[in-house]
Amino acid sequence: MKHRPRVLAFLILLFAITYIDRVCISVAGPRMQAELGISPVMWGWVTTMFTLSYCLFEIPTGALGDRIGPRRVLTRVVTWWSVFTSLTGMVSNVWALLVVRFCFGAGEAGAFPNASIVIARWFPARQRASVSGVILMASQIGGALAPLLIVPIQMRYGWRASFLVFGAVGLLWSATWYWWFRDSPREMPGIADAELAEVRDNPSAPHGGFPWRVALGSRTVLALLGTAFCYVYVYSFFQTWLHTFLVRGRDFGEASLLLSAMPYTVGAGANLLGGAASDALVRRLGPTWGRRTLGVVGLGSACVFTIGLAFTRDPGITVLLLSLIYGAIALQQSGVFGVCLDIGGSHSGAVLGMMNSSAALGGLVAGLAYGYIVEATGSYDAPFVPMAVLLGVGTLLWLRIDAARVVGSEPGHQGAAATVAVPVRS
Repeated sequence: MKHRPRVLAFLILLFAITYIDRVCISVAGPRMQAELGISPVMWGWVTTMFTLSYCLFEIPTGALGDRIGPRRVLTRVVTWWSVFTSLTGMVSNVWALLVVRFCFGAGEAGAFPNASIVIARWFPARQRASVSGVILMASQIGGALAPLLIVPIQMRYGWRASFLVFGAVGLLWSATWYWWFRDSPREMPGIADAELAEVRDNPSAPHGGFPWRVALGSRTVLALLGTAFCYVYVYSFFQTWLHTFLVRGRDFGEASLLLSAMPYTVGAGANLLGGAASDALVRRLGPTWGRRTLGVVGLGSACVFTIGLAFTRDPGITVLLLSLIYGAIALQQSGVFGVCLDIGGSHSGAVLGMMNSSAALGGLVAGLAYGYIVEATGSYDAPFVPMAVLLGVGTLLWLRIDAARVVGSEPGHQGAAATVAVPVRS
């Protein structure tokens, strides 16, 4: 049996756990705010502490994974964030909660960059967006399962118990990962020559430092960072404010929060479809327009749906539009990860870390902005205005992203075609 399916299974479990742990606080939000006396503005700071540390540690953990390998880095960060997931359930005041959530975010910052290193080393280039779509789908499944798992635990045992349970699950994953996984196929005992041959041209550990000046002078990299900021500003709403919005902005009861699984379910399918479609479009149109096309369609559609959401109070239509917004963003997300691997080469972890840092910055701003906008206007709908605007900006930025330009390989900051580049079919 090939080893790649097992590697993919580990990544699927990782990202299901990641999003269950991450969404746990969103589901528990109304109960936590009531018990600990947290105002909307202070709750914005609670969610922001996660995104602040997530933003700060993305690039360092991505670069560390490039250098020493994702086996050790993922073991460390999953163990770290699982401990702080459990500690979230033990806090007695908002100040302790702020510290714990900052530490939790520092751990989770390593997940996506190091998973990208695993994909870049273990999977053929033609499957980059497809495999990214599969693991992103797993994260959505985790998000969809979170309310179904957490709400019953909360209703029976209280909100604290859910954090303790899911922290233990992460510790089990990290121990098993370290025991079995190896940083490259060449290091894996018993791997077949045929499987090695499929990835013989894949990047390994980099031989030099990351070309920061070249990367930050690249139009593609800057547009990619801007796009990530814009869509994650909106995306973070679903991870931090969704359940509070449904309860306080649309009068949902606690039992009705089970409906909040729908956006994640739609997002799971969209991630999987988007990854396959992005790779198929690359084969048909080449890397530049192959990646761009789905990005423009996804964020453009999400912008339209967000505008519609601000004008309805019907519970069913609200859930439907939330699902469509989330799904449209998820449709293009696999392509974003594909671009990072296309242009990153042996520095894929650092490139994805840069992208995710910018994305986390968008989430950080959103977490604060939402609380202050609600406090200032008294409306849980007012924040949808900047969300729609940023989705429109992100749509335009996709037109400046060129996945055929490899960071650091080009004279004058313009690169040669990436390894996924293929002739355009006539």
